[in-house]
Amino acid sequence: MAKYLLSPLRLAVGWGISPRLLGTIAVVMLTLLRLTIGWHFITEGVDKYQAGNWSAKPFFANARGPFAGHFRQMVWDYDGTMRLDVDQTKVNWAYYRDQISGHYGFDEKQSAEAQNNYRKAVDQYEIVLQLNANEVQEFQLGLDRVAELDGNSVASGVSSLSGQRESVRKELSQKIAPVFDQIDAIWENYETAQNKVASPEQLLTHSAYKLTRPRLQMMDTSVIDTMVPYFDMIVGWCLLLGLFTPVAALAAACFLGSVFLSQYPPVTGPGSSNYQLIEGLACLVLAATGAGRFAGLDFFLHLIIRKFNGDDAATA
Repeated sequence: MAKYLLSPLRLAVGWGISPRLLGTIAVVMLTLLRLTIGWHFITEGVDKYQAGNWSAKPFFANARGPFAGHFRQMVWDYDGTMRLDVDQTKVNWAYYRDQISGHYGFDEKQSAEAQNNYRKAVDQYEIVLQLNANEVQEFQLGLDRVAELDGNSVASGVSSLSGQRESVRKELSQKIAPVFDQIDAIWENYETAQNKVASPEQLLTHSAYKLTRPRLQMMDTSVIDTMVPYFDMIVGWCLLLGLFTPVAALAAACFLGSVFLSQYPPVTGPGSSNYQLIEGLACLVLAATGAGRFAGLDFFLHLIIRKFNGDDAATA
C-alpha cells in the first residue's frame, strides 16, 4: 500500500536514473545547470516583484504567429471593450465607491467625499472620450474591419493580406494607446483618491481596498501580472534547492514554451525568443533526469521512497 501511496511523490522527485549511468561529469553539469536556471528564475521573480508595475501586456500585445490571437486575448481589455463602455465603467466605479465605503466604514462626510471623487472621475472620463471622439471612432471601425478580414477564410490564406492585418492592428493600437493611457490613469487616480478618504485610524485597521477591473476571461494579464513574479520565485527556489525538481522544471518548461510560442517564428538578435526555447529544453532535461537528486533535497526524499518501496541501492 505504501508503494502506491508514494508513487506520486516518487514522480515528483524523479523516478530514478542512476548516477552511475550518467557519470560524474554529467552529474556535475546537471547540478550546475539546475542551479543556474534556478538562480535565473529567482532573480527574474525578485526583479518583477520589486518593480511593482511589471506586466506581460507588451509581450502578449505584440504576439505574432499562428497563436497570436490567443495571446492577444490574454491582455486585459485588449480591444478596449471595457474602457470604452461608458455605462459599464460608471457601474464599476459606483460599485467600487459603495464597496470601499463599507470596507472602511465611512461616515456621512466621508461618503460625500467618496461620491465627489466618483463624480470627478466620471467627468474626467467623459472629457477624455469627447476630446478623442475621432480617434475612438476610427479605432472601433478599424477593429470591425480587421474582424471581417479574420473571418474571411480566403483572405486568411493569403500571406500578404495576413501581414496587412498585422500592420493595421499595430497602427490602430499605436493611435489609440494615448487615449487608453489617459483612461488607465483615471482608473488609478480614482482608486488612490478613494483610499485617501479613509482616516489614519481606518487605514491602520483596514488594508487598502483595491479597485478590481472587470475581466471578460478567467485568465488575463490582470491575473498573470500578479502571479508571474511569485511563480518565478517558487520555481527558482525549487530548482536551486533541488526540491520536487521534475515538477518545477516541467512548470518552467511550459512557461518558457508559452513565451516562445507567443513570438513564433522567432526573430534574431537580443529580443529573440530562441533563448526561452533553449532554456525550456534545458528544463526538460532537468525534469527527465530528476536532477534534484544530485546535490539537492530530492536526494533525501528519494531515500525515503526507496526505504518504503524496498528498493535496493542498485536500482536507485
